[in-house]
Amino acid sequence: MTATMAVDLMRQAMMVGLTLALPPLLAVLLVGLVIGILQAATGIQEFTLTFVPKVLTVLAIALLLGALGLSLATEFMAKMLSLIPQIAAGVR
Repeated sequence: MTATMAVDLMRQAMMVGLTLALPPLLAVLLVGLVIGILQAATGIQEFTLTFVPKVLTVLAIALLLGALGLSLATEFMAKMLSLIPQIAAGVR
């Protein structure tokens, strides 16, 4: 395995991780912002008011995009596994 190949594989791994993590993080950020504005406007400062909607948002995003994320992760893992013989041949 060359250094270029290792860097490329690491870049691809980071892109897959970012692609999988970004939708739930953005959704939680948006929900938190909306709830924060509502709390500031009403003066209600309740912890569960922010926690429960965020958890429900992450669950909803996981249900909506779970199949897409699983296929993306599966494709990447299959590619990594297919490279094992090539890497092992280069070590010898």
